[in-house]
Amino acid sequence: MDFETSLNDQVLHGGHLVAKVIKNHQINTIFTLTGGHISPILVGCHDYGIQVVDTRHEASAVFAADSFSRLSGLPGIAVVTAGPGVTNTTTALRNALFAQSPLILIGGATATLLRDRGALQDINQIEVIRSHVKKTFRIQRIKNLQPFMEEAFYVAQSDLPGPVFVEIPVDLLYPRDTIRKFYLESTGKSQNLKTKIRSFYLKYHLHRIFHNESSSPITAPNTPANFSQNPLPKIFYQLLENSLKPLLLLGSQTVLVPDLIPELIHSLEQIGIPIYMSGMARGMLGKNHPLLIRHLRKQALQSADLIVLAGVPLDFRLNYGFGIPSRKKVISINLDSRLLQLNRKPDASIKANPALSLIELSRKLSQKHDQDKNWLKSLVEADQKRESEIEVQQHEESENINPLLLFQKINDFLQDNSILVSDGGDFVATGSYILKPHKALSWLDPGPFGTLGVGGGFAAGAFASRPDSEIWIIYGDGASGFSLAEFDTFRRHKIPVIAILGNDAGWSQISRDQVELLGDNIGCQLRHTDYHEVVKGFGGEGIIIQKNSEIDEALNQARNISKRGKAVLVNAIITPTDFRKGSISI
Repeated sequence: MDFETSLNDQVLHGGHLVAKVIKNHQINTIFTLTGGHISPILVGCHDYGIQVVDTRHEASAVFAADSFSRLSGLPGIAVVTAGPGVTNTTTALRNALFAQSPLILIGGATATLLRDRGALQDINQIEVIRSHVKKTFRIQRIKNLQPFMEEAFYVAQSDLPGPVFVEIPVDLLYPRDTIRKFYLESTGKSQNLKTKIRSFYLKYHLHRIFHNESSSPITAPNTPANFSQNPLPKIFYQLLENSLKPLLLLGSQTVLVPDLIPELIHSLEQIGIPIYMSGMARGMLGKNHPLLIRHLRKQALQSADLIVLAGVPLDFRLNYGFGIPSRKKVISINLDSRLLQLNRKPDASIKANPALSLIELSRKLSQKHDQDKNWLKSLVEADQKRESEIEVQQHEESENINPLLLFQKINDFLQDNSILVSDGGDFVATGSYILKPHKALSWLDPGPFGTLGVGGGFAAGAFASRPDSEIWIIYGDGASGFSLAEFDTFRRHKIPVIAILGNDAGWSQISRDQVELLGDNIGCQLRHTDYHEVVKGFGGEGIIIQKNSEIDEALNQARNISKRGKAVLVNAIITPTDFRKGSISI
């Protein structure tokens, strides 16, 4: 008899109730860093057959939940202890909020009776977290635990997706008898009036927080309003029909619902206009689709007569809209009404799921859009010319490894099931020009917040969601410092990550512009640290390479190590380049 059957639908303690709600939503993995305030949740999840992946930092747990949600289409779950456990998550939460990634952060809290009385790790967590999430929940009675958890799942996924925070005091998680004993023993054995009054109050408080603890049965999960769709306005079709040089920009919102991706791909081919992809949309059309344009986007925006923004705001990544001449027509489709109007009022806009809108657009078009026959051809030719220029740069002489060549070699190694996790500045951004994900949801980047440190957590979440995939982390040497300790997590949970670390001993993206503009390299210098030895201390394998001729052998060796079930890091000593000179964003 399994544990759930043995329960006979009875909940042993609050941790089991939380676990049962999670399991009811088909979530098979949670991410955590343990603590006394949350132990019952971890034990409850383990009892219910939910994998508990314990990371080495709370931010990594949230990053892992974020990655899990992006790839699975289900909310990722992170569980952290009270006080510093919660505050350590703020950067990762803000990153998920910017990336519109649905996840649930469950935070432990001091006992209900001890709040604001100097208890260990007791702070007003709601006030700390409120601005970083869609909604916060503070549970104060056991009967509210299940309904609030269900609402958290609903809110995280509905309308504009994003993270939510659920605070659960420790006395709602342990068995009632344990809490009763703790509270009543604290009154002492004296029978004076003061003790009797205290004992009465504690009994009353226990009754209040545990009253009707079994009155809220586990129900079927709520189905979020997910993305209610309004029909596309006629002006959308009119603008497209009148356009000879249309351009489509796809962003991360187009893959928020993984089940829609196959139909979306078909719809994009039916519409038939040139496409640039960014963020999580990278790889959707494979490596070399005839509609896919990868380079010289700035020039293409200048030449186009219609720009369709599908889940792409006019933020710093598009120079705040300044790169699009005012005479050009702009269509915007976005789930966020604020982003629809950001920096420029479009000629037509709709608050909607971009994937569903593009699918609707393709269904109502009687035929592929009749554009200038030379338009796509000219973009493809320019794209191929830029590819040729980069290929020449790949073979330029270098003292150590040429990073452009390294990325091309990685391209040759990637498999159809490979997932790329990008974590870094200059090195990783260079890779984004060269690396070609093979399919949808095979590229994971932080998103518009530009967060460093996602690598370890994202990789853990990716493996939990797609255990049959080959997971690659592309690390900058600076960014790697945030999450190399997760190689311990990889070892303990048998996550066979391949990490490629571009080691140029500095914060190169910052340094390049700082030196030119301010004449000083202060704060930008690192060392050629033996990162390959560091990961060995955490239970991984390490390889160092310093010459272009060593790349192929190292990648083969790394893959073989990964196939044996171990995580491996390739410490690539690279020569700094000016490939991205002038790319710093403000």
